[in-house]
Amino acid sequence: MVEENKNLLVPLDDYLKAGIHIGTKFKTKYMEPFIYKCRADKLLVLNVESIDSRLSIASQFLSKYEPEEIVVVCRRENGWKAVNAFSDATGIKSLVGRYPPGILTNPKLDSFREIMLMLVTDPWPDKNAVSDAFKMGVPIIALCDTNNESNKLDLVVPCNNKGKKSLGLIYWILAREYLKSRGLSMKDKIDDFIAE
Repeated sequence: MVEENKNLLVPLDDYLKAGIHIGTKFKTKYMEPFIYKCRADKLLVLNVESIDSRLSIASQFLSKYEPEEIVVVCRRENGWKAVNAFSDATGIKSLVGRYPPGILTNPKLDSFREIMLMLVTDPWPDKNAVSDAFKMGVPIIALCDTNNESNKLDLVVPCNNKGKKSLGLIYWILAREYLKSRGLSMKDKIDDFIAE
């Protein structure tokens, strides 16, 4: 799964405790390369090293943009606290709950936003945001579980994108790495990102 001494963004135990590697019982051909094994209960297990590597790439990608050039989208309620904490820590705008139609495609709207990068928590419930960003030529980073498709996505971060602890850890890592790239330090703790 992962070499014990490998330099990870967080200790291996933190990844395992958050269940970041536990997938669903279903897999798509797009996510197959990231799957480590299938457990006896039929849940698929993602490769922690792949998760860590992709989180590192996503962090580097995010760091190339100013906060006002990025938007984070999360329709699923399990991720709202993590996404809002990420937004508070980094200054990056978040859209939680129902995605407002036309916000990226209709300049006549008061809520219209021009962005350079989108981060989505789950490309299935966030499909309208993915579709709009794709139409506008905006690169899309997506957190993808074993059952996700990767159509229209520019960077897939394999992970458990449904669990509160997993999403809290992911967004905490992304916030910490984003701030570090800007010469700032992270004041928030992991617990500030995890919903009860």
